[in-house]
Amino acid sequence: MVRSATSFLIRFGWAEAQSCVFAVGLFAGLLLTVVIDLPWSRYDVMLVWCVGLTLGFWIAGLESWREVLVICAFHALGLGLEIFKVHHGSWSYPGAATLSVAGVPLFAGFMYAAVGSYICQAWHRLDLRVERYPAIAAAVVALGIYANFFTHHWIPDLRVPLAVAGLVLLRRTTVHFTVGIRRYRMPLALAFVLIGLFLWIAENAATFLGAWQYPNQADAWEAVHAAKIGAWALLVTMSFVLVASVKAQEGRLYHRSPAAETDDQRWARALA
Repeated sequence: MVRSATSFLIRFGWAEAQSCVFAVGLFAGLLLTVVIDLPWSRYDVMLVWCVGLTLGFWIAGLESWREVLVICAFHALGLGLEIFKVHHGSWSYPGAATLSVAGVPLFAGFMYAAVGSYICQAWHRLDLRVERYPAIAAAVVALGIYANFFTHHWIPDLRVPLAVAGLVLLRRTTVHFTVGIRRYRMPLALAFVLIGLFLWIAENAATFLGAWQYPNQADAWEAVHAAKIGAWALLVTMSFVLVASVKAQEGRLYHRSPAAETDDQRWARALA
């Protein structure tokens, strides 16, 4: 029992680590721009670095052209949110950038694109499928989540009602995934919360490296408030809806029972 659990955790952890390859590359770039004295703005260098990562993934076949388009959509949506939030003083970028819009370096959108890349990579490596997924209703909630990131500056913050709506909507939705030759499943909403937790950890690392800073980090770095976990989980919900729309077109969204598969077929699917 213990051996089986250990094997599962190792295999699952390795697949998750591989799925984070874009984010790892992004953090590697941030770290290099800290330790290397650059003659150019670090944000401009990061933009070139992230564009190179995106093109490299596509050329290497790690992401399809549809997935690259989704990642570009994440970049655009994220950049729009960044411009608005920086204008309202929610956070800032402690450095100059030639390639910027309204004080926001263009590289900033790639931090959102990294979330989309993770979901696309996990879909491949863990053979993700969903069951009882209400696509249209989920899209409506996702649109409300994105809008709330803007509107809560003028009207009451609706993130709690939106989170509750999402939980109710996805109460019967499960995500199926493969580790080795076995299929597992978990509630989709739980997956969103877990990813939100890890994104909060990544956010702490990114602000520590000076990628951006909150007002309370201007004088000295301090940990990002844990309430941000909820905000990240909501953002993941929106991200998942975008990726799921592509997977629906590819016929790789909904779960089908693998009961009739042989062990050889399961291994083939796991290694694909």
